[in-house]
Amino acid sequence: MPNIKIFSGSSHQDLSQKVADRLGLELGKVVTKKFSNQETCVEIGESVRGEDVYIVQSGCGEINDNLMELLIMINACKIASASRVTAVIPCFPYARQDKKDKSRAPISAKLVANMLSVSGADHIITMDLHASQIQGFFDIPVDNLYAEPAVLKWIKENIPEWKNCIIVSPDAGGAKRVTSIADRLNVDFALIHKERKKANEVDRMVLVGDVKDRVAILVDDMADTCGTVCHAVDKLISAGAVKVYAILTHGIFSGPAISRINNACFEAVVVTNTIPQEEKMKHCPKIQVIDISMILAEAIRRTHNGESVSYLFSHVPL
Repeated sequence: MPNIKIFSGSSHQDLSQKVADRLGLELGKVVTKKFSNQETCVEIGESVRGEDVYIVQSGCGEINDNLMELLIMINACKIASASRVTAVIPCFPYARQDKKDKSRAPISAKLVANMLSVSGADHIITMDLHASQIQGFFDIPVDNLYAEPAVLKWIKENIPEWKNCIIVSPDAGGAKRVTSIADRLNVDFALIHKERKKANEVDRMVLVGDVKDRVAILVDDMADTCGTVCHAVDKLISAGAVKVYAILTHGIFSGPAISRINNACFEAVVVTNTIPQEEKMKHCPKIQVIDISMILAEAIRRTHNGESVSYLFSHVPL
């Protein structure tokens, strides 16, 4: 591949390396460090003039530092005459602040979109946005890839009784995602309606659908403190589900998440590696990881060669 360079931010080196290996490329030389006053400093260590540049940085860990680092890297490449700069953001930061749910609430996802555009990004590649309308916050092209094909593959390979399972959404917002998976597997779906008193705390839950004597698979786009999925698993077990799996694209797992999962009756909690999971897997044997680096790599390859990316919405690249 001529004229393509891939750089990694410091948020998820492992994923960037897998993407580069898959494409048969070396990661570009870049040094990211902090001055003693905590300002971020980025030095791009090779020429990017006229190149098609891809910068891989996920919204995890020290989110604000990583976002700032991404903006500075995009800008550094842009003013060094890169022909096109694409930000590859597996887990989009601030994606949950996408609407004014109460008076004077900020729409931070729109602010992040503006910051990325102003810094000089020409194209965004991301995965399983919390709300797909976030694509409309940008005036530049956004490719929102889906983990769904990889999830379907995992279900068929790892859940022997998948033909008699039921796919469950832990909230009404994820109903669309769940019905799509249920249709592709040709199984039933159920959903849980929850009422929140305040953010990160669930008040009460109502299950709609029949899960008695079946394997339930909870599907959601992200799990942060895991309050919702852990409430949901209790609800499903009390409604007669035999086993419960949880499949979540972005496993943020902050605060009490790991202890909650360890105490809940999950068969397995399956996440993708849009966020590094090595540390969390040490503390929680239930966590399993689906590698999605090949989906990102294929999206980069197709974008670079000017091919259609829509094949990836329904297939896992071999």
